[in-house]
Amino acid sequence: MKKKNIQDFLAMKKAQEKITVLTAYDASIAGLLHACDVDVLLVGDSLGNVVLGYDSTVPVTMEEMLHHASAVRRGAPGAFVVGDMPFGSYQSAPRDAILNATRFLKEAGCDAVKLEGGLEICDTVRAMVRAGISVMGHIGLTPQTAMQLGGYKVQGRDVESARRLLAEAKGLAEAGAFSMVLECVPSQLAEIITESVSVPTIGIGAGPHCDGQVLVINDLLGMFDKYTPSFVKVYTNLAPIMKESIARFNAEVRSGTYPDATHSFSTQTDLRTIVKDS
Repeated sequence: MKKKNIQDFLAMKKAQEKITVLTAYDASIAGLLHACDVDVLLVGDSLGNVVLGYDSTVPVTMEEMLHHASAVRRGAPGAFVVGDMPFGSYQSAPRDAILNATRFLKEAGCDAVKLEGGLEICDTVRAMVRAGISVMGHIGLTPQTAMQLGGYKVQGRDVESARRLLAEAKGLAEAGAFSMVLECVPSQLAEIITESVSVPTIGIGAGPHCDGQVLVINDLLGMFDKYTPSFVKVYTNLAPIMKESIARFNAEVRSGTYPDATHSFSTQTDLRTIVKDS
């Protein structure tokens, strides 16, 4: 299948064709998602929660992100891959953001990067785009700075905060972001933003009016059972199936029924003679 690009996504918005985005953290999942024609693979810093066992995304490092992004690229060479810039990799100065984003492109083979924030990062986004880096924005609930927002809460529910988010969306689009994630915002606000910017909006907990949708693959497949956000639709529940399969493996190994002849290698020569010959 043909690899999608930014012009394809802009055309999809214009044609009102929905864009699908899912997170990927390793080569095998990346290959499966690309084979299923997912439009964008996002190597999200959510891997801190679902893969690395951190309590938040804040501890995730550049080296960890590059490690997983490289694996995703190897698993899906023909996919459009976006690398999530971790906390601390772009906030200090535009120069730092450009240097770290360049690593995603050069070392991990990503097509673009994503970073969280609104008006305060527009100058950084502008500088990155001038440097030839494709940038996906992320506004609304921004997990890296969630504590400043009062926790993991829906954003933009009142008129003042809704106006701020609309201004941030317009600012990011004007700065050159090719798309933006809207996380945990009211459906009506997401619709207003989507109609007000020329670039695709990708919703997560933002209702049906965005130009596309993104979910964490572990949530979609029911593999992460610590908690499930209310906006997540669990399309299948793999955790119980996985636990049952692992329990059967344990039982069969301990009882000696696995491996059996079907799962072992044989030879036509009686190798027990080596005992006599040695």
